Amino acid sequence: MPDFERYPVYLYNSLTRSLEQFEPINGPNVGLYVCGPTVYGDPHLGHARAAITFDIVVRYLEFIGYKVRYVRNITDVGHLENEETGSGEDKIAKRARLEQLEPMEVVQHYTNSYHDGLDALNCKRPSIEPTATGHIIEQINLIEKILENGLAYIVNGTVYFDLEKYTKENEYGTLSGKILEELKAGSRDTEGLDEKKNPHDFALWKRADPEHIMRWDSPWGEGFPGWHVECSTMSTKYLGEQFDIHGGGLDLQFPHHEAEIAQCRGAYGTDPARYWMHNNMVTIDGAKMSKSAGNFITLEQLFNGNHPLIDKAFHPMTVRFLMLQSHYRSKIDFTNSALLAAEKGYQRLIDSMKLLEELEFSGSEGQGELDSEIAKYCDQCYQTMSDDFNTAQTLAALFEISSRINSLYHGQLNPKQISNGMYERMVNTFRQFIIEVLGLKAIQSEDNSKTEKLVELLIDIRAKARVRKDFETADNIRDDLAEIGILLKDEKSGKTTYKIKS
Repeated sequence: MPDFERYPVYLYNSLTRSLEQFEPINGPNVGLYVCGPTVYGDPHLGHARAAITFDIVVRYLEFIGYKVRYVRNITDVGHLENEETGSGEDKIAKRARLEQLEPMEVVQHYTNSYHDGLDALNCKRPSIEPTATGHIIEQINLIEKILENGLAYIVNGTVYFDLEKYTKENEYGTLSGKILEELKAGSRDTEGLDEKKNPHDFALWKRADPEHIMRWDSPWGEGFPGWHVECSTMSTKYLGEQFDIHGGGLDLQFPHHEAEIAQCRGAYGTDPARYWMHNNMVTIDGAKMSKSAGNFITLEQLFNGNHPLIDKAFHPMTVRFLMLQSHYRSKIDFTNSALLAAEKGYQRLIDSMKLLEELEFSGSEGQGELDSEIAKYCDQCYQTMSDDFNTAQTLAALFEISSRINSLYHGQLNPKQISNGMYERMVNTFRQFIIEVLGLKAIQSEDNSKTEKLVELLIDIRAKARVRKDFETADNIRDDLAEIGILLKDEKSGKTTYKIKS
């Protein structure tokens, strides 16, 4: 029996606002689409939250026996400055203009930066990573289907989705909870209002103004695709007209995901995904992260400590661990104290894994009196992850196992209280959930060979200084090394040896 049958997964479906048992369309195959970044700036904590959330989803589903096709896009055109109204300048075109670069130079640079940041956080790369500019023809085809079904209209080379017609037979706002009539009443959108039938009709294809540098031929003239149509196109191309899970940040529910649902219903007559998952936001010291507030932190700044709001550099595994301490649907607050606490908690788990390498265990041949207690914590690892991917509670179970490992190692727990078979299960569960499911890995220690070579180089420089009778330089090298715990000793033979203080 596969583990997904033994521990069925329940996930919170944002569309129905309820916890539902996960039943894939073509199990054990699972189709997952996640909205990726718009690559016009360096990756930040918001990107990390979404990436780690769905990395955990992929890791756990694969761990319990599912085969996952994970598609995460790169938005490299069409994402305008004002997301709700679809107005303003294209974010990538603007960055290209400001930096005097080709748009694709901007795209390549920040795509690489995004990959580097997520690789450091040990996030798996997706199965497919399509780009919007690589799917222009497919987007045009999707728009033509919507036009054929009478749910879009053309004005001066721009194609708009017709929400008035759409809502005659469909609900709009089921995912976000926003009501179209209320949106109309509160609308301040003026761009394109003389063209649109409704202020909240969104562009499927935008006419390119003369100064717009990212443009393609289409049946409606030169232009570029709307942000929303990109994800509808790429998700259905690689996962089918209806697939299992669509994920993204909570900030994408409206208008982006709401528009995706409308587009897919308009083209194919069906919702694109059976389950919608949304991760919550990141705050910094209790405040929303934003550049204007001065609390915007990129991953590079977090990893190198070069930001006024953090006291030191934090390893990517510390950042990952802190994110895992909160359920993905909860907000997570980044503070120095939270990062320092996460650093200690992470190290405690990793230290326990290292103890297992040294621990010589000889337990009970039969049933041990602690077997049922150990089995309970092992089961909890599966049960909590199957309960809407609750990493916080899974960590709690792993810390209980960590405590037993430490007690065994230090002789505070009699090994005969645990059977050999249960000990093996405990060790396997502990290692697998830390490494394979939660994606945590040990921080590599300093490369001792490089340290040795550097010390030997300094000893050689010091020896040459002494030959020249430059005793000031020789003494400074000896004293500076001593300050960092490397003690030199001049032997009678003339050779200089050293030892590193622990």
